[in-house]
Amino acid sequence: MSRGDNFVFAQVISDVVDFLELEDDPAPELSPADLAARFDGNLETAIRLVRQMPDENLSRELPNRPRSWRVLLHHVFQVPVAFLDMEDTGEELSASSYVAPPPDDMQTSAQIADFGESVRTRFNAWWEGAQGEDFSGQVPTYFGGTTRHEMLERTVWHSTQHMRQVASLLEQAGIAPDRPLTSAAIEGLPLTDKVWDE
Repeated sequence: MSRGDNFVFAQVISDVVDFLELEDDPAPELSPADLAARFDGNLETAIRLVRQMPDENLSRELPNRPRSWRVLLHHVFQVPVAFLDMEDTGEELSASSYVAPPPDDMQTSAQIADFGESVRTRFNAWWEGAQGEDFSGQVPTYFGGTTRHEMLERTVWHSTQHMRQVASLLEQAGIAPDRPLTSAAIEGLPLTDKVWDE
């Protein structure tokens, strides 16, 4: 985002708010504990939805985006993997870790859902050790400075947005999503009403 000779890498909501000189408070609405609890439930939903996807649809391409349905389903769970790897190693969260594709041997919806189960288990084990820690400090990311609290929120909303898209893909395939995300599942997250970008 630019204005004259000034610009901001529009990846952090607080940077955008400051750049535009808005009055909004960009701080996360949900506490780390609330975010962790919310994400556990949302991951459970995502795993259930992914298991519904017929394998023959996985090679289909998303509209207006060079990404297959298989890659999107995997990406739902790769987003928290990137966060957890940063947490475990202390190394910078890279753009490539976010978009790492599914491995060649992960070809079915069941395999992707099993991967999701392992990610959910790993996330909850991480939270078991992290709850009560300080989330106000900065963490290293490819898009610049952000707090640990903001990065956790970003992980939850980013993955959750793609979960909404998975439900939409099921509908496009003529399948009724089994207990998709409710409005309560996205309440307090900085998400728009739109499931897909225009």
